[in-house]
Amino acid sequence: MDERLEKEWERLQTEMSNKISLKNSFKKEDIKYVAGVDLAYYTLNQKEFAVCNILIFNYETLELEDQAEYHGEVKVPYVAGFLAFRELPFILEAVKKLVICPDIYMFDGNGYLHYRHMGLATHASFYLNKPTIGVAKNYLKIADTDFIMPTETANSHTDIVVNGELYGRCLRTRAKVKPIFISCGNWIDIETTTEVVLHFIKSESRLPIPARYADIETHKSRTRLLADDSDRAL
Repeated sequence: MDERLEKEWERLQTEMSNKISLKNSFKKEDIKYVAGVDLAYYTLNQKEFAVCNILIFNYETLELEDQAEYHGEVKVPYVAGFLAFRELPFILEAVKKLVICPDIYMFDGNGYLHYRHMGLATHASFYLNKPTIGVAKNYLKIADTDFIMPTETANSHTDIVVNGELYGRCLRTRAKVKPIFISCGNWIDIETTTEVVLHFIKSESRLPIPARYADIETHKSRTRLLADDSDRAL
């Protein structure tokens, strides 16, 4: 990895981080569609590829209304803390295929809960021009700060505070089930972030519907794409 490029990435993220707003840029009653975004990686002929799936759900009915997929070769190396530069090109191409424009994007990953407050959800918001939410299955430890486990009851949470600043929440969406880690992406506050995530929780999963089904769809797409390539090789 070119050290100069990494420094340039850090400069860009620091510049964008100064423009983050953790306040709602919308009225909650106006939410109609929420998109779930996820990517999966796979290898073909010693080259790395990725597939991005975006699924849009009706906020009132929780029904799937639209979806899009984009796949291609990965051109950007993985560097810890800079995942957005690697995944954003796939996300933006998938967005072009959508018919419905979502009001909020929900990412399988972090937002403000990031070393520079620039997780994928936050970084992507500046290109999508929409409020975003980060939903992570695992905890990203910042400045040696551990999270506090919430009680075993559903909807309980503890705030993740680093050096006196709120970075996100550890949220137990279902009783006695492993918690998830949510954070604002951009143009949304932590209370609304929590409300939207819990709105999409159903009994079969600890993950909100948009994030869960985007994750499922990427795995299906990866399996299909690998199978298609195997068929072509025959």
